[in-house]
Amino acid sequence: MPSARPETTLSALVARVAAGELSPSEMIGGALERLDATEPGIRAWVRVDRDGAQGAARRLDTAPAGGPLRGIPFGVKDIIDVRGLPTECGSPLRLGHVAGSDAVLVDRLRRLGAVPLGKTVTTEFAYFAPGPTRNPHHLGHTPGGSSSGSAAAVAAGVVPLALGSQTAGSLTRPAAYCGVAGFVAPVGGPLETAGFTGLSATLDAAGLLTPTVADLRLAHAALTGADRLPGLVAPPARATLAVWPGTELGEVAADMRAALTRTVEDAVAGGARLVELDWTERTPRLVDAHITVMAYEAARSLAAEAAHPDRLSTPLNELLARGRSIAATDYRRALSVAERERAAMLALLGDVDAVLGPAALGPAPSGLAATGSPVLSRPWQLLGLPALTVPGHRNGAGLPLGLQLIGHPERLDRLFALGHTIEKAARAGTENGGTDNEGTDNGGIESRRH
Repeated sequence: MPSARPETTLSALVARVAAGELSPSEMIGGALERLDATEPGIRAWVRVDRDGAQGAARRLDTAPAGGPLRGIPFGVKDIIDVRGLPTECGSPLRLGHVAGSDAVLVDRLRRLGAVPLGKTVTTEFAYFAPGPTRNPHHLGHTPGGSSSGSAAAVAAGVVPLALGSQTAGSLTRPAAYCGVAGFVAPVGGPLETAGFTGLSATLDAAGLLTPTVADLRLAHAALTGADRLPGLVAPPARATLAVWPGTELGEVAADMRAALTRTVEDAVAGGARLVELDWTERTPRLVDAHITVMAYEAARSLAAEAAHPDRLSTPLNELLARGRSIAATDYRRALSVAERERAAMLALLGDVDAVLGPAALGPAPSGLAATGSPVLSRPWQLLGLPALTVPGHRNGAGLPLGLQLIGHPERLDRLFALGHTIEKAARAGTENGGTDNEGTDNGGIESRRH
């Protein structure tokens, strides 16, 4: 069963290359060997650029200097352009559509010394129709939504970094289901989506997937031009967390409720102050507004594709038809809901460090015909806030249970530090034989509400 092996995390590999213990060619060779061993079962990759990756690694071997991510192999979700490779978006309408240039994030990673290994599977135009990818922890279970190939490639240990995106729950859910760390960047933030095939300009956000939260912090620092890569993650000072059970939006599984409760108990033991997030009347409105904005904008983004309904899946045809039926006044009203509630949440995040809640309704559902529900991500994606998926918990069947932290876009260091601390506690509990099988209350949450 895949796990975040310490020696294959992004942080460990960067350190080994910097110390001269591992060459770029050795690292790319190891990634390709792991891909060959796992791909027949997992099917995370739509295209592997073996020659390109090996050639880039050989050049890096002899380069007098390299970037901070020198030789690191990474996967690229197949809605994101990689120069010379097709961007097919999981659709027959884009077969053979070769990109003439790199997306901004791919170009940045190349300049940092990283090497694109190839394109990872996406759902059709990053919506609901699933691709062939399977969950590395149990091949009979879904890996989640549209960043499924990227999440599975990281979970399988093929690459320590992959690019994804999120419009509804396209990255948070695969990260949670596959047991990896995921970061959804603030909409309009420094992780640009230029070179992405978009679905909804208001909602589309870039994202990163890595084995651990510390790896996310390192990758984000490199991509955003930090003067030097961060060292060890310092434990946060006394934190304040707003706890959000999410049960007003759907039936949260007992093992997911138990994972949240265990994290709350660990946080209390570590000195955190907890408050209950009482947004039970607001989050359903946010979900409705998110669905309106997404459908309205998708119908316009994919207008040309909508002219070929026979070559689109039923779910995507239904989304585009719904979007065409939405009045402009209803669309503007949904945007107003987003603006008003974003202001309210940013005010709350001035008092608390993050919102803590389940990243999905439960573990990855059985079957490959559907990708699971994105409902627990929709409110926060509408608000355009950064979201961190924290791995570490598992249920009795060994399936991952991911939690999510929603933070302030100007306090990302704090968000990463909190996520790292929560992940360490969760992994320690799992390694000691603990599982999350019983749903309980939110144990010990301070009665103060927001």
